[in-house]
Amino acid sequence: MEIRSINAQTITQTVKKLYMDMNYFIGDDILSALKNAQQNESSSTGKAVLSTLIENNRIAARDEVAICQDTGMAVMFIEYGEKVVIENGSFEDAVQEGVRQAYIDGYLRKSVVDDPVFERINTKDNTPAIIYTTIVPGSKIKILAGCKGFGSENMSAVKMLTPSAGIEGVRKFILDTVRTAGPNPCPPIVVGVGIGGTFEKAAMLAKKATLRPIDTKNPDSRYAQLEDELLAGINKMGFGPAGLGGDNTALGVNIEYFPTHIAGMPVAVNICCHAARHKEAEI
Repeated sequence: MEIRSINAQTITQTVKKLYMDMNYFIGDDILSALKNAQQNESSSTGKAVLSTLIENNRIAARDEVAICQDTGMAVMFIEYGEKVVIENGSFEDAVQEGVRQAYIDGYLRKSVVDDPVFERINTKDNTPAIIYTTIVPGSKIKILAGCKGFGSENMSAVKMLTPSAGIEGVRKFILDTVRTAGPNPCPPIVVGVGIGGTFEKAAMLAKKATLRPIDTKNPDSRYAQLEDELLAGINKMGFGPAGLGGDNTALGVNIEYFPTHIAGMPVAVNICCHAARHKEAEI
C-alpha cells in the first residue's frame, strides 16, 4: 500500500464540521431514544420534560445554535493509518485548529481554562482538545469525536476493584455511582462503563463508551445482558427526566472492556447528560 498524503487543512475542516454539527444537531440515536422515552414515560411531569428536550433539539437544529449552553470539552479517539502523511502542517496542530475554529466561528461557549488549580484563565477558544490516537494499518484517518459537558462529567468515578468483588461488585459500584449522582447530571443520562486495563485505561474505555450509539449493544452477549440489567436497575431509581421523577433516568448503558492484571478489576463510570453529542468522520 502506497503512502497517502492528506493536507492539514482537510483535517482542520473535518474537525471543525464535526464539532459544529454535533453541537447543533442531536444524534439520531439520542433523538429516537428521547422520543421512545417520552411515549413510555408514566409521569406527566417527566413526559413534559422529555417533550421540552425534543423541542429544544428541534429548535437548535433549525436555527443552528447549541443544544446546550455547556458545549463541552472536546475529546477525540482517532485511528491513524500508518500509511498517512500530513502535508502543510502537523496532525496535532490541524486537529486543535479545527476545534478552535468550530468554537469561535460556531459561537459555541468556550469552557476550557489553561491551569486546573491556580490561575484558571480561559483559553478563549476551547482548546486544547483531548486526543487519543491509535496507529492502525491502512491509509485512512477515522475520528470518533465528542464534546463532554461537566455537569455530568463531575458525577463520574473510577474504582480499583479486586477480582474477589466479582460481577456483583461491578454492578454495585456502577449503580451506586449513578445513585449518588442523582439528578445532578441532567437525566435522562447515558452511562458509559469501562472495565479492565489499568486505572487510566478503564476511564478511557468509559469515555469511549459514552460515544457509542445507544441503539447498539456490546458484541459479547454477557456484557450486553449486563448493559440491559444495569439500565433497568438505574431506571427503577425513579430520578426521572430532569430529576423530577419518572421512569426514564437513563437512555442507555454502554460497556467496553479490556484485558487486565490477575490482581485487579478496574471499573470506571462516565456519566453523560441527555445531550450525548458524538459524531464520526473518515478521511
